[in-house]
Amino acid sequence: MLPRPSSPAAAWRDLKTFLGERGRYKYVIGLISIAMPALIVTAFYFDANIKPSIRIIYVQQWPANRTIEQIKADQKIDQAKRDAAAAERKREYKALADRLGIDTK
Repeated sequence: MLPRPSSPAAAWRDLKTFLGERGRYKYVIGLISIAMPALIVTAFYFDANIKPSIRIIYVQQWPANRTIEQIKADQKIDQAKRDAAAAERKREYKALADRLGIDTK
């Protein structure tokens, strides 16, 4: 059997009895036991109010009658851009390794 829900008066009497007992550690434990759920509820409240940023994704459109040669030429251009970016990133990491004294050979 579950106990009946307690009334606010009974809760107040419980609190007065608890505070009337001796022992400073009980106050500390009482504050911690109130602060922890309050912190969790507050964290959920603020987490729920965070709006995701709008992410815009740009796409390219090509004519439907593009030839295979045009597709391959575009792929070569895109691959050259990716290779240049990878080489730049590798150069930056090498410069960082040189500053930190890391041997990369």
